[in-house]
Amino acid sequence: MKIVFIIPNMTGGGTERVISLLSQEYIRMGLDVAIMQFAGYEHAYELDDKIEDFSIAPKSSGNPIIMIRRLVDMRKYFKNNPDCLIFSFCVMGAVFSVISTLGMRRYILVAERSSPDSCKQVKLRNWAYKRTNRITFQTQEGITYFPDWIKSKAIVIPNPIDAAIPRPYEGQRTKRIVSVGRLHAVKNHELLFDAFAVFSKQFPEYELHIYGQGELEQELKEQAGRLKISDKVIWHGFRKDVTEEIKDAGMFISTSNYEGISNSMLEALAMGIPSICTDCPIGGARSYIEHGKNGLLIPVGDKDALTKAMIQIASDVSFADKLSENAAGLRDKYSVNSIAVKFLEAAGVNYP
Repeated sequence: MKIVFIIPNMTGGGTERVISLLSQEYIRMGLDVAIMQFAGYEHAYELDDKIEDFSIAPKSSGNPIIMIRRLVDMRKYFKNNPDCLIFSFCVMGAVFSVISTLGMRRYILVAERSSPDSCKQVKLRNWAYKRTNRITFQTQEGITYFPDWIKSKAIVIPNPIDAAIPRPYEGQRTKRIVSVGRLHAVKNHELLFDAFAVFSKQFPEYELHIYGQGELEQELKEQAGRLKISDKVIWHGFRKDVTEEIKDAGMFISTSNYEGISNSMLEALAMGIPSICTDCPIGGARSYIEHGKNGLLIPVGDKDALTKAMIQIASDVSFADKLSENAAGLRDKYSVNSIAVKFLEAAGVNYP
């Protein structure tokens, strides 16, 4: 049996991070693993040499010749691997997998990774999902967006937490606020900058550290300039060692407008970093954070609520310590092994 992960490419996103963790855990468990990239060939994360990691096509940009070649090569691969389980971690991966296996008996599991109402190809997605065997969701709320015939094959599987991330920091935390994620509109860094500008007037000793890259970097730098906080915003780009970099941070903030489950949020919580997250669709943050106990939840787009939450953590050390201690317990509850086994069980595999 071989597990074949389907993904456009292995850039430095959260989905790619989950695939890297699961694939290496399956290798450790003695299973064969392949990662099929269908729209590029990139390696943001180091992978075990035993993992068959390959690309079948570059990004098509709508080019029908590339898309046809992609389907032909996918079909050839699946024909040569009759015992494989296909784990697609994106909508188009599910579409291509279904088309390329027509007439074959291949088990296809889809991992829904984002807010379903953000999908721009609903009819195509539903057509493909109807022809798959199992659909996993990150939250129960995510299932509610779909018709009953999809709900009947749905199961909730949360994201894993890498055991290799640093243990909770025991010293005095730095006056650093950290944000980790691609610089994209959905992450709503604009909200973070607006709130930090207000917060900074009361707590001028704090810096805002941005980890991630994306198309909005220049716009955000211009916003920082307008808000007169440029000297306090530190840009790091994408960092493979980001958990080591942020382990002693005083605060982690995620301001997404919608999110499946943020890996950076999970890791921040598991490292005991006092965290503030928007309570956004599809309920990913709410699945892990108990407001006021192990983190703080704020409404989407609410600058005043974010500013108030930041001030609360910065001004009340005992409260921040309580959040840190309670959040750190998540690292054992969502181990990579336990989540890897859940995916196998969802595919009908009984692993000893």
